[in-house]
Amino acid sequence: MGVMPDTRRGVLYGVAAYTMWGLFPLYWPLLKPSGAVEILAHRMVWSLVVVIAVLAVRRHWSWIRTITGRQFLLLALAAVAVSVNWGVYIYAVNAGHVVEGALGYFINPLVSVLFGVLIFRERLRRWQWIAVALGALAVLILALDYGRLPWIALVLAFSFGTYGLIKKAAGVGSAESLTIETLVLLVPALGYLLVLQANGTGTFGNHGLGHALLLVAAGLITAVPLMLFTASTLRVPLTVIGLLQYIAPVLQFLCGVLIVHETMPASRWAGFVVVWLALSAFTWDSIRSAHTSRQERTAALETV
Repeated sequence: MGVMPDTRRGVLYGVAAYTMWGLFPLYWPLLKPSGAVEILAHRMVWSLVVVIAVLAVRRHWSWIRTITGRQFLLLALAAVAVSVNWGVYIYAVNAGHVVEGALGYFINPLVSVLFGVLIFRERLRRWQWIAVALGALAVLILALDYGRLPWIALVLAFSFGTYGLIKKAAGVGSAESLTIETLVLLVPALGYLLVLQANGTGTFGNHGLGHALLLVAAGLITAVPLMLFTASTLRVPLTVIGLLQYIAPVLQFLCGVLIVHETMPASRWAGFVVVWLALSAFTWDSIRSAHTSRQERTAALETV
């Protein structure tokens, strides 16, 4: 009886995390006239403040002594990957490319599968190959629609996939890893902000208290969903996380179409339909594989 409430709480944490990520397109425009790079720099600086505050409340500092040189280097590389991801996404939203940004997070699971093949020499099941092939077809259709490669989507998908790959290799907790990542980025971020303020082009404090507080809150909305996500992964199976992850791009897509009113010609709809078919194949295969694995484990236990 005690397991169900914990699992339910994990699902709620996951829904909350992905919902917050999905509503990011509504937040970044509030920070105008700040540019994408300035917003990114503020996000880095204030995220560090938030995670240090969380660690201080938890009185959790012993992990610092356990970080190895390899882990620090990996997290420094992760910091570069996530800064690219954050910066490009902020640019995409504020430049009116919310739908293309959503595409990046739709195809991210397929990129992760591709990384498994190229880096870890994993063998894909038939439906996984079908999903990857459909994903590639969707990118081709959308490239023809846009008249260019959907570079925003591709950069977002590959940078986030790289970030996840490096974080997995580092094996460090979310608050701890985010502390190191933002600490690595602190000097360039803070330096950039100081230069902007010195030459009079910075927006912090020059557009009212409300705008300044929104820039500061960028750190909070970065750290909170990440910690909720980590709490969720500790309580629910990965197959559930795999289903919850689509909440964010669905909400981002809806924001782009219904709120920002981005143009969606028939060819663009066709590209997205192919993406959704790819994800349907991928999700169905993942659920089937998890079910088969459970049956095999049960059979093995009964045999013993």
